[in-house]
Amino acid sequence: MNWQELSVATTEEAAEAVANLFYEVGAAGVVIQDPGDIARYLSEANWDACEIPPELLEAEGVVVKAYLPMNAELSHRLQYFQQQLDRLANYFPGHRAELSLSEVTEEDWSTAWKAYFHPEKIGERVVVAPTWEPYDPQGEEVVVRLDPGMAFGTGNHPTTAMCIRALEKYLSPGDRVLDVGTGSGVLAVIAARLGAGSVLAVDLDPLAVRIASENVALNQVDDTVEVLQADLLAGVTDKAQLVVANIVADPVMALAPQAYRCLDTGAYFIASGIVRTRLAEVERVLLEEGFALVEVTQAAEWVLLVGQKE
Repeated sequence: MNWQELSVATTEEAAEAVANLFYEVGAAGVVIQDPGDIARYLSEANWDACEIPPELLEAEGVVVKAYLPMNAELSHRLQYFQQQLDRLANYFPGHRAELSLSEVTEEDWSTAWKAYFHPEKIGERVVVAPTWEPYDPQGEEVVVRLDPGMAFGTGNHPTTAMCIRALEKYLSPGDRVLDVGTGSGVLAVIAARLGAGSVLAVDLDPLAVRIASENVALNQVDDTVEVLQADLLAGVTDKAQLVVANIVADPVMALAPQAYRCLDTGAYFIASGIVRTRLAEVERVLLEEGFALVEVTQAAEWVLLVGQKE
């Protein structure tokens, strides 16, 4: 399968807004190449073995990338993306957003991604590690092995990291968990490894469903996790003790009534992928649906909300 790589050179201030635009046109995730962050990881995480191109470390500004399938919808998505990209100039003085396109195969993307994905401890116990690097767990660490493929979702993006910490906090052993917009399946696998009794992971993208299924099998939790193609929780009637959704603001708001319907009283709805500028809007929807807000956490421009069904 061939993919269209969209690469936007922009400023650090506008990077999160550009990333959100990628989600709006259907990208399952983004790669943000910030030379400052990469230099810091190299110095702090001992990544001396990585072959990171010098031009990336020396680049000015930030590069935000995403991948869209080269299908009949691509032209419309590109046109909409460019229009929204141009509009960002109204919100960011001195805004720079230079879009470039290239065609890549899934194999090329997967190979390139390996330069940026390494074992990382994200919560109190959870360590997310790629399949191609050894890692020996320390103490009570839970190690999740992952090959993200084209579905993204490695655990080190702020939205995913916040979800992982929330799962450690709110998931109780034996819980029925619904992971909506599962992507690579990382949150579903982590929920199973943290003791969930059963996990239903859903995604609208058939590629994500395939990759999530592979990662579930890789971590040997296929007796606990079921992966299905579905539009949010449409058609799901099972009751759950926890719903987690690392998506974006509009799907979170559409999901809210479905999550409320599926959750037991006192159960939790963990929602992330929300940019700070949409926080008030999403909060209002959750409150109107009947959730009590028990946690609001922010990392960079991203926000995680936890609602409890009253």
